[in-house]
Amino acid sequence: MTNLLMYVPYWYESYTTYILIVLPVVIISLIVSASMKATFKKYSDIRCYSGVTGAQMCRQVLLENGITDVRVEVTEGELTDHYDPKGGVIRLSRDVYHGSSVAALGVACHEAGHAVQEEFSYLPYRMRKAFVPVANIGTNISWFVILLGIILSLPYLTTLGVVFFSFGAIFQLITLPVEFNASSRAISVLKNSNSMTDEELKGARKVLRAAAMTYVAALAVSVANLLRILVLTRNSRK
Repeated sequence: MTNLLMYVPYWYESYTTYILIVLPVVIISLIVSASMKATFKKYSDIRCYSGVTGAQMCRQVLLENGITDVRVEVTEGELTDHYDPKGGVIRLSRDVYHGSSVAALGVACHEAGHAVQEEFSYLPYRMRKAFVPVANIGTNISWFVILLGIILSLPYLTTLGVVFFSFGAIFQLITLPVEFNASSRAISVLKNSNSMTDEELKGARKVLRAAAMTYVAALAVSVANLLRILVLTRNSRK
């Protein structure tokens, strides 16, 4: 019974630090996500004067960059658009694939931008791609290693767990230049293709900027969680 009671302060502090450090950032992240969805919906209702669909625009970007081995397919869901480098395919949600709205063209060009990044070996993209398995392994085993270090009173094991946990934040940090660059490429393509008016282009910028902020929010959540872990492990050593 005594052995169990000695961990009560730790679990209490775990919840307290979550409420004080992580929860406020999570709330902000949810607000950012809601704002992004609202911006996307707003510009999904504004049709581009050119009438070009997201799929057509996406394929145009690929061809202009000499990319012929990447397919463009439709996928289910909303805001499920992504580039799958392993499958060599860009998957666009139905509204983006078939749509010719400001939001559809912006998102389609953004995803095509990732394929272009890979084609031309954009350094941050290569770094993120290489770091994916490291981040997955690190975040999956970090809590186990941290708790084992605390229970066995092995500070070096706890420190190792914190290092593993930090891989998630590092991955989010590497992701930022990749996403911002893809959006920058998208805006450049849309501007040079004359598929949008200046006013429509402003809308596309707002959509992509709102989407980019969700990655900033994700980084903030990761850093907040890391800070919380650092506080908990420091106190546990005391």
